[in-house]
Amino acid sequence: MAETAPLVATQASPTTPSKRITSIIKLLAESPGLTNIPSTHTFTLNSHDQVVSDTEEPVPVIDYSLLISSSPDQRSKIIHDLRKACQYWGFFMVINHGVPERLMRSMIDACREFFDLPEEEKQEYEGKHVLDPIRCGTSFNTSVEKVFCWRDFLKLFVHPVFHSPSKPAEFSENLLEYSKRVREVARELLKGISESLGLGTNYIDKALNLEQGLQVSIANYYPPCTQPELAMGLPSHSDHGLLTILIQNGVSGLQVQHKGKWVNMNGYPNSFLVNTGDHLEILSNGKYKSVEHRAVVNKKAARISLAMAHGPSLDSVVTPAPELLDREGNAPAYIEMKYGKYLELQQSSKLDGKSCLDQVRI
Repeated sequence: MAETAPLVATQASPTTPSKRITSIIKLLAESPGLTNIPSTHTFTLNSHDQVVSDTEEPVPVIDYSLLISSSPDQRSKIIHDLRKACQYWGFFMVINHGVPERLMRSMIDACREFFDLPEEEKQEYEGKHVLDPIRCGTSFNTSVEKVFCWRDFLKLFVHPVFHSPSKPAEFSENLLEYSKRVREVARELLKGISESLGLGTNYIDKALNLEQGLQVSIANYYPPCTQPELAMGLPSHSDHGLLTILIQNGVSGLQVQHKGKWVNMNGYPNSFLVNTGDHLEILSNGKYKSVEHRAVVNKKAARISLAMAHGPSLDSVVTPAPELLDREGNAPAYIEMKYGKYLELQQSSKLDGKSCLDQVRI
């Protein structure tokens, strides 16, 4: 798919170093003799939160090669599959997406190398604001949380302007290629989803200005935990934006809420794990729900995941699609709000299910 190259802020200047540790969890997990995690990182789960299953239902699988096929019948079938996946799961796997496996492996390796950098080097990229284009930190938002997540992160705005740390070597080059390839997949998926809503192939792309759409790279590091039953990598939440596309290092930990239960999600080799976001729910007026998901941790192995969140342009005002409301005779179920304002609201809060989306429901 033809797409203009993103503006590139090469080797973006780091922020002023501070004394606050940006990788608390990695340091904590590697502390000699650690047997009990601190109370500051201990979550209390209710009985509902502890219900976990390996679903008997097959997780939806979308064959990307058929979506972009020249065969109308094949494309029609995949659009039908996308409709069911968005309506009943809010989650699906994507296979045959065309992004090279070597590039996916390189990105996971590059993320590992970043988190292995000396603490003082990572501190150079500690952000000061939730919308800083380069931000390294721990948990989700330590300024408002009372209990912290067993997680370190690196968040980067990679489109429409590309930002990246200058270390480790080749990180920026690999990320630029990977983010462009994944963005192409996301836009094609959203064309199929737009068609599945009866809105026309390019409706979402044009209405939300995806040519200038925000793409955020989120690298997550979840170290082994001596008491994984007490900790949480990330608590239950839904994502801002339209679609999030995730890969991981082969260590499981993603769980999705489905029919009142938490379901373990393990992707096929070389597949993408994709979940729907809040702004797809808003645009579809609730027909497609953003899915609640969480990250759990384990005793034995570090989990590394790389999520690519795809949203409208920051200045796009997102509302339920008027064409959808008119056709179905429904009133809007959500108020309009600029995507940038919603993003700042969500990132400035603590993770708590769909509490941010609840603020724009009518």
